[in-house]
Amino acid sequence: MAVTHQPRVAWDTARAIVDATRDEELFGWLSVQLGDLLGPAYQDSLDATRDQLRHDPDGVRASAEAGLWRTRVEDLLRARPELAGELRGLTTLAAGLLRERSGHRPSTLS
Repeated sequence: MAVTHQPRVAWDTARAIVDATRDEELFGWLSVQLGDLLGPAYQDSLDATRDQLRHDPDGVRASAEAGLWRTRVEDLLRARPELAGELRGLTTLAAGLLRERSGHRPSTLS
């Protein structure tokens, strides 16, 4: 039986969300996937994050938004640990798609 490190899943998910805001099509896909999995309130929060980062040309808010998402996802996983595998899968897929689409590695906020 594999052990899932929930804080790692939360951090990777948060980074994927923030990185995906740079690609509207990818972000739209990820937003729908996470909205289906987590619910409409999370999808609304994703849209708010995208809007915040659109008006942040220097990337100053990116770390703050990633931190907010890490906390949200950690709290969610404490209540619903069964979501960790699906979140990890979506995060891995989104990061790979972003690398393909952008031709380089996503930013590292860690």
